[in-house]
Amino acid sequence: MDDKTRTELEAATFRRLVAHLRERTDVQNIDLMNLAGFCRNCLSRWYREAAEGKGVALSDPEAREIVYGMPYDEWRKKYQKEATLEQKAAFASAQPKH
Repeated sequence: MDDKTRTELEAATFRRLVAHLRERTDVQNIDLMNLAGFCRNCLSRWYREAAEGKGVALSDPEAREIVYGMPYDEWRKKYQKEATLEQKAAFASAQPKH
């Protein structure tokens, strides 16, 4: 597989992942963190970091809007729920101990 095709496939896969996460507003970021160790905010940070690596200025809010499909504060108001005690405990236990 050539580099151009690989990049196109990776881009299509990323777009599908983002679309899936936009549709699955019932899945909270803490659920993603507890299960997979990353969330929508991680994706947006990685996107911003990749942009910076290419010399493209992109703020955190701009990157989050790309991933969330709307401003982050709007998404939080519409879809974010308070984390349960169980979710918080799972998150705390998964964090590396220093």
